[in-house]
Amino acid sequence: MQTVHSLAALRTALAARPAPVLVATMGSLHAGHIALLARARALADGAPGTVPVVASIFVNRLQFGPSEDFDRYPRGLARDAALLEQAGCDLLFAPDEAAMYPEPQTFRVRPDPDLAGRLEGEQRPGHFEGMATVVMKLFQMVQPSAATFGKKDYQQLLIVRRMVAQFAMPLAIEPVETVREPDGLALSSRNVNLGAAERAEAPRLNATLRWLAAQAEAAADPARLAALEAEAMARLAERGWTPGYVTLRRRADLRPPGGGDGPEHLVALGAARLGTVRLIDNLEC
Repeated sequence: MQTVHSLAALRTALAARPAPVLVATMGSLHAGHIALLARARALADGAPGTVPVVASIFVNRLQFGPSEDFDRYPRGLARDAALLEQAGCDLLFAPDEAAMYPEPQTFRVRPDPDLAGRLEGEQRPGHFEGMATVVMKLFQMVQPSAATFGKKDYQQLLIVRRMVAQFAMPLAIEPVETVREPDGLALSSRNVNLGAAERAEAPRLNATLRWLAAQAEAAADPARLAALEAEAMARLAERGWTPGYVTLRRRADLRPPGGGDGPEHLVALGAARLGTVRLIDNLEC
């Protein structure tokens, strides 16, 4: 595996090669990232020619709020590079901030507020603008034919898909299922910041979403659904969590259920803070 740190080196490494498959990460890799890499490897191997798999590692300051954990976000480039090489990555692009943003990034991508202003966007103002901006920039730098994104960041996946469609970008966005611990906890780089007692409690977010998803038929009654969502939040709060949201939404656009024609496909989504760690999860139902 080759590792490059500058845009010039990236373009030299990809010159005269077929458009790659991209796995964009912030590092601190775990089995969920390796699943993204495995799907990228399968896409590349199934395409004509020798298609490279490119992984990027960049902790993007633009998508962190002023009181969020940018400085505490776990980092470990040497370990991450070894994992990527073992998983079959061909090229690692690991720019620093000067390489990614050689001048202030005054041009930004502003996602549709009807989608990005809900849930995570409401809880973390500016997050999706920072995310979409760096993803757009990575797409321009790498020029991939496809990119893999995990379903754990469900709203992010929808936003990236819509951005690619509206800008008519010539690449496919490939979703990958959430990878979990045996007790149901969704893998996340932030899980390393959980203390022992917090780690034992952390699967409760997934269990709460499973309980809410089992009530999906109640989504037809807005009052009943609101009561169930409030109960789910209370269940977490009783265990020492600080819940941000626990809700049932339409998969297509994350709007509340109801008002559509025919049956709706729903997703239960939740975000809550346990100690100093903010966890998110979702479950399609």
